Amino acid sequence: MQTLFMVCIMSGAGSQLALFLFGCYVVALGVHTEEPRVAQHSEAEHYVAAVYEHQSIFTPSPLALVGRKQALDLMNQNLDIYEQQVMTAAQKGVQIIVFPEDGIHGFNFTRTSVYPFLDFMPSPQLVRWNPCLEPHRFNDTEVLQRLSCMAIKGNMFLVANLGTKQPCHNNDPGCPHDGRYQFNTNVVFSNNGTLVDRYRKHNLYFEAAFDTPLKVDHIIFDTPFAGKFGIFTCFDILFFDPAIRLLRDSEVKHVVYPTAWMNQLPLLAAIQIQRAFAIAFGINLLAANIHHPSLGMTGSGIHSPRKSFWHHDMENATGHLIIAQVARNPLGLIGPENATGKMNPSRSKFLEILAGDPYCEKDAQEVHCDGATKWNMNTPPVFHSEMMYDNFTLVPVWGKEGYLRVCANGLCCYLLYQRPTLSKELYALGVFDGLHTVHGTYYVQVCALVKCGGLGFNTCGQEITEATGIFEFHLWGNFSTSYIFPLLLTSGMSLETPDQLGWENDYSFLSKSGLSSGLVTAALYGRLYERD
Repeated sequence: MQTLFMVCIMSGAGSQLALFLFGCYVVALGVHTEEPRVAQHSEAEHYVAAVYEHQSIFTPSPLALVGRKQALDLMNQNLDIYEQQVMTAAQKGVQIIVFPEDGIHGFNFTRTSVYPFLDFMPSPQLVRWNPCLEPHRFNDTEVLQRLSCMAIKGNMFLVANLGTKQPCHNNDPGCPHDGRYQFNTNVVFSNNGTLVDRYRKHNLYFEAAFDTPLKVDHIIFDTPFAGKFGIFTCFDILFFDPAIRLLRDSEVKHVVYPTAWMNQLPLLAAIQIQRAFAIAFGINLLAANIHHPSLGMTGSGIHSPRKSFWHHDMENATGHLIIAQVARNPLGLIGPENATGKMNPSRSKFLEILAGDPYCEKDAQEVHCDGATKWNMNTPPVFHSEMMYDNFTLVPVWGKEGYLRVCANGLCCYLLYQRPTLSKELYALGVFDGLHTVHGTYYVQVCALVKCGGLGFNTCGQEITEATGIFEFHLWGNFSTSYIFPLLLTSGMSLETPDQLGWENDYSFLSKSGLSSGLVTAALYGRLYERD
């Protein structure tokens, strides 16, 4: 069985949000859970985690120059809220809490205007330091001191994001002209307030105020309650370094993930990406997003391969704390051996088609396969539409049942489907195999079944959150990468778990039946890092 990996992709946000391209979004109220039936574990096999989706208090003028005291006054307002959440979490027995990217200082700064908001950051590899108990050891560390004291007060590991500074000298060839590095930094404190480690964001997303570290930080920290955790930030999740390289360590079963993610449907909403990453790698992902619905930013969760607790709220301008019990050793989902119950007729047909291996032209205009199923009675029209700023090749999904194929470049996508009832909605099967170039450059291969925005072909690819179409389907493609992540999103921004996922006859596939609500997106999203 070929190992299946999946990685989350984020392309940018809409044009009106060009200044706020940092990233994440999602749309239902409260905390949601979805879980298939899995074996129960004893209490000792779990830990208690929390993530906080924070409605930040921003400076009204991020481009204005202010002093350190004014910057601290604003940041302390956010830290006061953090402390309240830590104490609430402590009452629930939480052992680790994660706060979002940009939650303390905000964003849209220049390199100069962000400077008063930066803490000095000594290297935890070189210095063992407890900021709460040793506050006068380094200057300009007030934020680190407060976070350290919170960890002690709550008796929990604490992960937060802040801006940091590090002086450099002219003999350092990478040293910026102003004599300092400025980093978008995650910090980890143990429950006794010790600075355990720090991670400096490598894949910056339109963040002119910050520098890219000269070397990628590959940070893994150990905990007494769950073993090894990896850590990275927002846009990093798209790239091989550091996200994928970290998970090559088989002992890393958990990832903490501060993010400021601006949602973009139909493929790149925050909870879609978070959930897909957890499924793909068979890990727990503790994802804390910032909460600003006016910017399309919401969507946090505690995700395991088979279960998720998530929050997505585009209506209310309030923060939200998610607390969940998490397995120390998460159960994976990937592979056909994870199927439950007897084989259904659709899966039998899927395997029959794969076994027959009908010859298919790799021309987007030719949608017939020689020897294909009898369901190919009428060839649907091929059309093109923009989705996620990419030019997808699509075919409409008509009728109560069918077998479709659509190709572009070297990638062919296949869909076998049945529908109990037809809704008055247009769905389409789309393919894209190429370099994504808007708000970031990276190579993707995508097979996607999506609900269109209306009944016209030109509406396919629009951002939709509600749907009524129920499908039983098998979606597969001849991907040339093993780094693929599965997206399964239903009406009201709800997450569902695939019935089966894996590789069969060199095709990556995803199957699902028994959807609880209308299908918005079902997709296999592949990343070819070597072609970026």
